[in-house]
Amino acid sequence: MPNGLKNIPLRLFREYLEYKGLKLIRNKGGHEVWSRKNLLRPIILQSHIDPIPEFIVKANLRTLGETSDDFYEFVKKY
Repeated sequence: MPNGLKNIPLRLFREYLEYKGLKLIRNKGGHEVWSRKNLLRPIILQSHIDPIPEFIVKANLRTLGETSDDFYEFVKKY
């Protein structure tokens, strides 16, 4: 695994969310709300912070039930 989830561009994480079947539900006040049917809670991104801090990426991956390795597999394809 590469050395951490630091400096993940907002654009790349948005693409990952779309790849995982999430849709942008709303964008208000500098926050984006992403969701899909089987999630217990939505994914919230601050659209004015780029790159995304590591702790936010990790928390959102936990909400999705994904690992950082799953994310890196996606990144390798792009």
